Amino acid sequence: MPDPAFALLVFFALAVLCVAIFWPGSGIVPRLRRIARLSERVRMEDVLKQLYKLEYDRLPATADSVAGGVQISRNQAIRLLQRLEEKQLVTAGAARFRLTEPGRAQALHIVRTHRLWERFLADRTATPPEAWHEQAETREHLLSAAEADDLAAALGHPVYDPHGDPIPTAAGEMPARTGVPLSALKPGECAVITHLEDEPEEIYRELVGLGLGLMAPVERLDGEAGRVRFRSGEDRYEISGALARNVTVEPSTEVVDAGSTRTLAEVRPGDSATVVGIAPACRGPARRRLLDLGVVPGTVIHARMRSAAGDPVAYDVRGALVALRHEQAAHIRVDIPGEVEEKAS
Repeated sequence: MPDPAFALLVFFALAVLCVAIFWPGSGIVPRLRRIARLSERVRMEDVLKQLYKLEYDRLPATADSVAGGVQISRNQAIRLLQRLEEKQLVTAGAARFRLTEPGRAQALHIVRTHRLWERFLADRTATPPEAWHEQAETREHLLSAAEADDLAAALGHPVYDPHGDPIPTAAGEMPARTGVPLSALKPGECAVITHLEDEPEEIYRELVGLGLGLMAPVERLDGEAGRVRFRSGEDRYEISGALARNVTVEPSTEVVDAGSTRTLAEVRPGDSATVVGIAPACRGPARRRLLDLGVVPGTVIHARMRSAAGDPVAYDVRGALVALRHEQAAHIRVDIPGEVEEKAS
């Protein structure tokens, strides 16, 4: 005969185990189901984001291009695309996929949230640049539209992320892509860096390692086929054509020899200067503040007056009087008109 006490103990142990596994809401099985549903939702949102990226870049959206962008198998991509089609977020035809209006709105929300998180990490934390994208990839799925709006307000409604990508507005508005790859410049042509590609991570880490930054002036130099030689300031670079295609620039005839430019800190009260660019060393909140003030290539800045102590100095930037300390003004590269005339003569 089995021991009744032992049998009762086994019964209670099995009962407790069943409760732990199957209890609604907090049991192991319900938790695993929630994780599976969350993972599927995240993967579907990643697919929506990839479809929007392909659309924005005017590239064909196929099962293979989606699988490659999201880094999943082709079969997984097809299954997720079918689920999105069932939800009327995607339409399919002739092996190409397109976002519906609700699908595009959801994709833009994910893109907006991702870029806002990158802006937050760049401006408000000490997170290294090469880690911004990966951390934003995780956080982009966690915010509602209202929470994303709150984050944007806390950051001052930024227009661009730290890589130069535009941040969609709450209404889903996105400016058209402009600029050309650095590799498209011809020797002697000048431009300003407006975007550094942050995917894949290895590419962005290499670009950051070179010391390149947004709004830095560049000039294409002669070089051998397959390589891109250029200069930014006094620095000379030679990189592969493949890497150069990940640097977007805005051609400009107004960019002067960056190696001979002065800084705003050298402009005397009463004089004016034209912005050439911002030094790559100026990053994070400091760079963001200058860009938000309108310190971009072509902007004319007037030095108005020094404080009693000599620092800071008041500057007229696009009609607004702004006080900048010497170390801030030293990051702004400018062309001083009088000096250009002297050199020309």
